[in-house]
Amino acid sequence: MNYDKSKITSAGKKPEFSFDQVKTDDKSLIPVIVQDDDTDEVLMLAYMNREAYELTLERGVMTYYSRSRQELWLKGDTSGHYQYVRSLALDCDLDTMLARVEQVGAACHTGRHSCFFNEI
Repeated sequence: MNYDKSKITSAGKKPEFSFDQVKTDDKSLIPVIVQDDDTDEVLMLAYMNREAYELTLERGVMTYYSRSRQELWLKGDTSGHYQYVRSLALDCDLDTMLARVEQVGAACHTGRHSCFFNEI
């Protein structure tokens, strides 16, 4: 983990909601919509399990659960494109999270800033 600890502003804050209060799917995952805090651009959609949620809160850097690899995924750990938490919010049903982040580099594995570039 080589993320820039000076960029962390939210680590260690006591959350308003515990993971037990979050409504997860049948695999104990919650979808996370990730938005650039500076531009409001939607960057990506990912998922968290309990451990990813707790590590994100503890470190202040977005951590997800990879459904394809079935493992935790610290965003940026291999690419250097970390996401520093600026705020986390749950929707009215407590079943979807919105993460506002400071994005370093590209959010998408294709090298684009956002994963949402395929116009329909």
